Amino acid sequence: MMRVLVKRELGLITQLLAPLNVQSTRYTTKSTSTCDATSSGHSILPASQLKDICMPVSKANVIVPAANVTLPDYNTSWLPSPYDDTGKTISQYKKLSKFRLTSLVVITTMGGYAMAPAAFDPSSFAMCTLGTGLISAAANAINQYHEVPFDSQMSRTKNRLLVTGQVTPLKAVTFAAVSASTGLCMLYFGVNGLTAALGAGNLFLYTSIYTPMKRISIVNTWIGSVVGAIPPLMGWAGCAGTLDSGAMILAGVLFAWQFPHFNALSWNLRPDYSRAGYRMMAVTNPSLCRRTALTYSLAIVGLSAMAPVLDVTNYWFALETLPLNAYFAYLAYKFYKKSDSKSSRSLFRFSLLHLPALMLLFLANKKKWFFNKSVEEETTRDSNVMVLKPSKTATSLGNVLPVAVAEGPR
Repeated sequence: MMRVLVKRELGLITQLLAPLNVQSTRYTTKSTSTCDATSSGHSILPASQLKDICMPVSKANVIVPAANVTLPDYNTSWLPSPYDDTGKTISQYKKLSKFRLTSLVVITTMGGYAMAPAAFDPSSFAMCTLGTGLISAAANAINQYHEVPFDSQMSRTKNRLLVTGQVTPLKAVTFAAVSASTGLCMLYFGVNGLTAALGAGNLFLYTSIYTPMKRISIVNTWIGSVVGAIPPLMGWAGCAGTLDSGAMILAGVLFAWQFPHFNALSWNLRPDYSRAGYRMMAVTNPSLCRRTALTYSLAIVGLSAMAPVLDVTNYWFALETLPLNAYFAYLAYKFYKKSDSKSSRSLFRFSLLHLPALMLLFLANKKKWFFNKSVEEETTRDSNVMVLKPSKTATSLGNVLPVAVAEGPR
């Protein structure tokens, strides 16, 4: 009976191996019997020898290859980790800099530059854009460096580069240092000191205050919103050399937008944030999370209405943005009332469309464009004084102030 069962099992094994086209090699034992073994080194004994399987191992029943048999050589290589591919270096550093988030920061900076009441200068625009992008990349790299122990506990971040060992901490810190120093030099020498100061302050605010604050207090959300509001100020200062009420409208819109955007995102990530020890409104104070999302979405409506009053845009802007902002506020209201996965996801997804659309409407309805002159000359004929008001990039405090030049005889 035992032999019948063994033969049946042997037949099943043979049927399984047959479709795989496994090459067999003749093996022999020190006893006079022979058997077949696959190239993987496991032998298949005939039924007549299966009675010896339960016997103690001895020289008599150890299976060894025959002397005249050459084992097949498969040219396979062993890789210790799938992340050791050096050909993906650029892709890895893009992930380290959070490329999509950095792109959004750069877009808002470009919007601030374009909205400034000054002439467009291609060189300073390029330096301002690239410098801001490098600073943002450095801030994101430092943020990931500090949060490795906590990112490893979250499903959303457990596959990040530093968590999985794709990039070493030394490389991440080196990348951040090079990016930050290069970006700040580009802003200071290629744009102006005010833009460089804003960039340095934002880098410090994000890495040294916002990042550790995430595990201490829900105030981190307000600090993070300030971080998101500074890039349009950098663009405005890069073009005009100063900051005025128009720049504050842009910054206010970006500040207010962060709350419905992030609160909706964090709502479905509450288990992750709780497990990692992050103190977010969605975890510690859900009702406040819902209220702030609604409150600041309504604030965007008011700030958009103030833009034409402060001569940032024409009055068509207030009318054109009303449906966009109203629908954004409506989704925030649904999130406030229902507070479920569907409403939070809808609000978050629309926020990704809302901000670019709002920035385009800002540009389309700008009050006045400056293309023809780098310096606008306004001449006042009383007391023979000509006032020069620089509208190009200012490189020092003296250039920001109006310069009075006495008009001599002609």
